[in-house]
Amino acid sequence: MIYIAKGVPQVSLVIPARNEAETICQCIQQAQKVFAEMGLEGEILVADSSTDGTDSLAASCGARVVKPKDLGYGNACLAGLKLAQGDYIVLMDGDMTYDPAAMKEMIPLLQSGNFDMVTGSRLRGEISPGAMPKLHRYVGNPFLTWLLNRLFSAGISDGHCGERAITRQALQRLNLRAGGMEFATEMLIEATTKKLRIAEVPISYYPRRGSSKLVSFSDGWRHLRFMMLYRPVPFLLVPGLLALVSGLALTVMVYLQGGTRMHSLILGGLLAIIGYQMLLGGIYFGAFGSYLGLSSSEMIKRFMSYHSLEKELLLGILLLAAGILLGLNVLLSWRAVGFGALDAAQSAILSLILSMLGIQTIFSGIFISLLLLKGDQRNG
Repeated sequence: MIYIAKGVPQVSLVIPARNEAETICQCIQQAQKVFAEMGLEGEILVADSSTDGTDSLAASCGARVVKPKDLGYGNACLAGLKLAQGDYIVLMDGDMTYDPAAMKEMIPLLQSGNFDMVTGSRLRGEISPGAMPKLHRYVGNPFLTWLLNRLFSAGISDGHCGERAITRQALQRLNLRAGGMEFATEMLIEATTKKLRIAEVPISYYPRRGSSKLVSFSDGWRHLRFMMLYRPVPFLLVPGLLALVSGLALTVMVYLQGGTRMHSLILGGLLAIIGYQMLLGGIYFGAFGSYLGLSSSEMIKRFMSYHSLEKELLLGILLLAAGILLGLNVLLSWRAVGFGALDAAQSAILSLILSMLGIQTIFSGIFISLLLLKGDQRNG
């Protein structure tokens, strides 16, 4: 049985589901009751990848079942959003951790025309005992939400709430593509970068029935990684540049002074190599973000515009050549003393540092150029 709205639906409720047979009908029926109480024509789409019969139950209770091509929370949401017909579109999990009655407060805010998107806040609402692990409630969610607000000025208290609503016009402005749990972060980042007017309402959060599909550290890293794609500068470029400059300054100072301050020279070399790798890592993130069509920092955009493989290869070759020549000089000096004791450790370490920086520069230039080449082909 496939549910078909009697007329053009005003509201579309999209429920991403995976093995929610125990609760899916209750969720659908409560949502239908909310639509009736609000006098709205609504449709319910269950984007299902279950193996426990959730799909047939959802259809029997009046929902339209959508089958995503791939597994993942984001893929399920995208499959449902693609087919949603309503002027107002709501996302909500099907495990009854969220109350469909929250739509009574969310949808009127969108109907007022003052907001483009409304998201729930569990942290400002009521969290039932056992509904959210302490690690998520007091560490993971607050930290990731703080980062989201710090980097993107989202101005919200709960960055990973699964109950949110958006107008059709606003949704069409968002470039959503994340297939996993990071979809929640992507949606908010896209909303803030596209200057959507976002409201937040306190909601209740209840214990789920059945086993949770969240993997704390893996899912947390997914959210963090996605923020790094949009904002690589504070995560990698700035710390990397500071470490690189500090390491090079310490290395040059110790080398010019001579003596036997080997520990300082090793520390300087380590900072320089790590800092340079972080700096290149930030550029990689920025280049890949540009390749995906994600917004990026002005610094990264300028770098991409003026990036030259030839100049980067020349710099890498010069650094590598300097390291090799210095190393050969050490080797010749060692041979001159019959491969006996030789006080040239500082030159050997500097040779190693220059060679590694040169190799890193050469391969980073090639990698970034391949990304930019592929990006040009995509845009052509």
